[in-house]
Amino acid sequence: AVGAAGLAGCSGNSGTGGDGADDESGSDESGSDESSNTMDSGSSGPSTVTAEGSSTVYPISNKGSSYWNSNSPASDGEYWGSNDDTSVPGWDQIETDQNIADYFAGLYGFEATGERSNPPFATRVALSHSGTGCEAVRDGLVDIGNSSGPITAELDISEDERDENYVDHVVGRDGQPVFVSQAIYDAGVEQLTGEQIRGIYQGDITNWSEVGGPDQEIYVVGRAEGSGTDTSFRLNMLGDANAPMDVDTRFGQNQQVQQVLQDNDNAIGYMALAFSGSGIQAIAIDFEGTVYRPDPDAENTIFDSEYPLNRDLHMYTRINEETPEGTDMREAAFLNMFLTDFGQQVFVEDVNYITLPTSDIEAEREKLPDQA
Repeated sequence: AVGAAGLAGCSGNSGTGGDGADDESGSDESGSDESSNTMDSGSSGPSTVTAEGSSTVYPISNKGSSYWNSNSPASDGEYWGSNDDTSVPGWDQIETDQNIADYFAGLYGFEATGERSNPPFATRVALSHSGTGCEAVRDGLVDIGNSSGPITAELDISEDERDENYVDHVVGRDGQPVFVSQAIYDAGVEQLTGEQIRGIYQGDITNWSEVGGPDQEIYVVGRAEGSGTDTSFRLNMLGDANAPMDVDTRFGQNQQVQQVLQDNDNAIGYMALAFSGSGIQAIAIDFEGTVYRPDPDAENTIFDSEYPLNRDLHMYTRINEETPEGTDMREAAFLNMFLTDFGQQVFVEDVNYITLPTSDIEAEREKLPDQA
């Protein structure tokens, strides 16, 4: 739960934050009493759930927030439920006559409004990067810290410190690809080995001709230090989250890396799978004789859990005196929406990420407080 000062510090907030004073019953073990929910100061309703962080997790979190805030009725087959024209994936396992946020919030004891665009409580997602998101949830500035890298690496803490202070909610996975400019791909660089990519990012390979491409200098693009994408790439590709890299430029967000690869004809970069687009191409990567291709129908694909750059996408909540279990009822209601067949298909798969297997979804649900 976040206090008023924390909410005011989150970009894009309207300033109507909870003060945390009414959260004394938040230690209730079942969590089913609505009085345990963080309330807006001066209002009768629960406070806005705020999230910030990773540009990789942002497409999932932001789309979920948009659906939640729309509180679309069950008859709206485009966003929620079913009508004569369409049925949303996963709806057949829910089949409720409630509006979308009313339904998921109601599972945790919140009263339905029955009104479109008026959910039981609002949600708000800010875009930064993983390190900032982890710092924000640590400092009580937001309820949820979105991260594409492990919080242990982002905050330089031990696993014991993580377990004592945070709950790690994994909502999906990213088969982190490596991209090259379209011109380089068209010139024949459709596949590289892991060793070649390491050589490029450590400054040992500097010309595309060294890896079967044109006689052209390699423009090496990296993510900003502190981003989860950068942390995961160093950890999984170079073997150490703090491994040095020889790059020509760094950018804080996936969208910026995508743009620079589109604008240059000699670039290489790494970013989230959701940011594939025209003018760039994801390449196949040979790791010790196994070639992983950016094609879900290939024998070995970057969508496989065995793909060495595969990574979890995290939404962290904070363990504190007000919420000793680490996740209050507002946060749980929102997070649970992603941990359904509906949520996995609409918010994860539909933005080009990898859905969680059923066993993992069940394990993630176990981290949430009991439903009302």
